Amino acid sequence: MSAAEQRGQALGSNGGEPSALKAKQAAVIAPGSTIGVLGGGQLGRMMALAGSNLGYRFVTLDPTPESPCGQVAGQIVAGYGDIEAARELAARADVITYEFENVDAGVAALLEEQSYVPQGSRLLYTTQHRLREKRAIEAAGAKVAPYAEIGSEEDLRAAVARLGIPAVLKTATGGYDGKGQWVIRSEGEIGPAYAELSRAGTELVLEQFITFEKELSVIAARSPRGEIRTFPVAENIHVDNILHASIVPARAEERILREAERLAARIAESMEAVGLLAVELFLTGDGELYVNELAPRPHNSGHYTMEACNTSQFEQHVRAICNLPLGDPSLRTPVVMVNVLGEHLDAVTEAVTTDCWLPESDDSVATTKSGASAASNATGFHVVPKVHLYGKNGSAPKRKMGHINLLCGDVRDGLDFIQQTNIWRNQNS
Repeated sequence: MSAAEQRGQALGSNGGEPSALKAKQAAVIAPGSTIGVLGGGQLGRMMALAGSNLGYRFVTLDPTPESPCGQVAGQIVAGYGDIEAARELAARADVITYEFENVDAGVAALLEEQSYVPQGSRLLYTTQHRLREKRAIEAAGAKVAPYAEIGSEEDLRAAVARLGIPAVLKTATGGYDGKGQWVIRSEGEIGPAYAELSRAGTELVLEQFITFEKELSVIAARSPRGEIRTFPVAENIHVDNILHASIVPARAEERILREAERLAARIAESMEAVGLLAVELFLTGDGELYVNELAPRPHNSGHYTMEACNTSQFEQHVRAICNLPLGDPSLRTPVVMVNVLGEHLDAVTEAVTTDCWLPESDDSVATTKSGASAASNATGFHVVPKVHLYGKNGSAPKRKMGHINLLCGDVRDGLDFIQQTNIWRNQNS
């Protein structure tokens, strides 16, 4: 019996129809079923690769032919707002998930009616809008930076006077990797900032600037049956508002790491999330944690889990949406994940084909900051680089083209590797 037939049976007579929520909680999508993915990017690709090991089939809906996910799964080539394409996805899949949160919430709601979308559209509706998201985080008992809703330039001036400078003006919807925001550092920037961001035609939110020591993130997983697991906390370094590297274990006190995981689990429970929920946090000098953003999907800062944890974030997401028992997220080895952007791709490709990561002028022996000798091949750095390239059509500066998980005995060796290869020479870690 297929998973779709099992769901139909669950909604049959035998004492009357159970509620939709109970039906979803009862649904177990067994291996051999088809998972539909809204979005064909690298997150869908890595999800399909992990899920295929459990015997699942995948089909994705994405407007770009031969998308990264479409290279390893079936693909429906259509826009995300295409209703007929969404119906086709529903017909071909036993369960549907999404790999990025800017999916049309109306399409997600339609799919809820015609298929099984355990993540639902409510969480998507909340996390697509910064004001709704902040209120939901506060309702879960976690802190966010003081903020104000902005409807006019006068509102902005009043909020800046109250929250202080610097402050961060953001669009309430859209925006990623630093887009859709402006750090206001003087009163003279108030007018230009409002004029620029108000063009988006959406609500705006002003956030007090939090002076933080570290940026942390936690990936939490929750299944429809209510089981919750959290992955180890990652310490994240951003360059030009794009994630550059994730360091695990994060270099913070144990009590702070425990609290970060506890907050992530509490938010996932409060919001009744299903699948993965990435929780990004600021850690201040006095040990306070502020939640910055949420992402209801696999996350760039969780890529380290692919080799460094007993269960990867992608397998865990599949397990969660299919209502399987969640896997063990324990860390197996220290790791540093570094992103491969368009400007790094040629050098990384050459290093992969030659196994030579140092520039030619340094091909004898280098010394790491931790005191170890580092020869020109990868093993000399006391790290094992695991390369993941996404198969995107067309490279461009600042575009995420892949990542490398640097498995190491100590994260300092991984950071030394990043610096001494010179591939990321202009980026700080």
